[in-house]
Amino acid sequence: MSMPDTTTGGDVLLRGRDITRRWGGLVAVNKVSLELQRGQVHAVIGTNGAGKSTLINILSGEIPPSEGQVELLGQDVTAWSQPRRAQAGLGRSYQRTTVYTSFTVLENCRLAAQARTPKPWHWWQDASRCETSVAAARAAAASAGLSDWLDRSAGLLSHGQKRQLEIAMCLATAPQVLLLDEPLAGMGAEETDRMLQLLQTLKADHAILLVEHDMDAVFRVADRITVMVNGAVIASGTPDEVRNSAEVQAAYLGGH
Repeated sequence: MSMPDTTTGGDVLLRGRDITRRWGGLVAVNKVSLELQRGQVHAVIGTNGAGKSTLINILSGEIPPSEGQVELLGQDVTAWSQPRRAQAGLGRSYQRTTVYTSFTVLENCRLAAQARTPKPWHWWQDASRCETSVAAARAAAASAGLSDWLDRSAGLLSHGQKRQLEIAMCLATAPQVLLLDEPLAGMGAEETDRMLQLLQTLKADHAILLVEHDMDAVFRVADRITVMVNGAVIASGTPDEVRNSAEVQAAYLGGH
């Protein structure tokens, strides 16, 4: 039996209502509702094909829902494009690394900051000297724990540091909501610990959606977990509630 997300209280920054997405005769996401609150890491878990990536793509504005509604900061943004949602305060990372490897950490963050507030640069002006963008880039890198690597080429960073840089690039756009798609993929134990500490720090000022396969990490960091199977939510609650759900154990966790 499905348990819908009925979170109350707190500062809800992103809300999905009865989100459905069909691809021909396939229902990839089936009437999914969830709320992301400031101060919480909300994890979405499920096996491959459960609909997690489709859901995050709908929330970010990359694909439209067949039915349902998306609200960002209390405003209906269902028809908004991904760039417009980003301008309004939504940041997104991807499964694949999206950094510019030939640029430095600072340059990557500056480009992200600049993208949020583009200016009609004159041909004689150097965009890299825009004080506002550079300040935002430095602050974002610091928040992601990369202050010591500002002048390092992104291509020379470790895998974990590249993931940190992706989050820094999100932060440079001044988001209130962060949608993170498998940020722990390919990380070792030390890098995973560092990323989980970063998420704990960031959640104070953000609402965070975490799509992740590392169950140990999910149960360490998540304040709330939504479990999807075959496009539908079968459970949503605290980690203890989800861990103790017989339906979740049978469908996904295997007695985790």
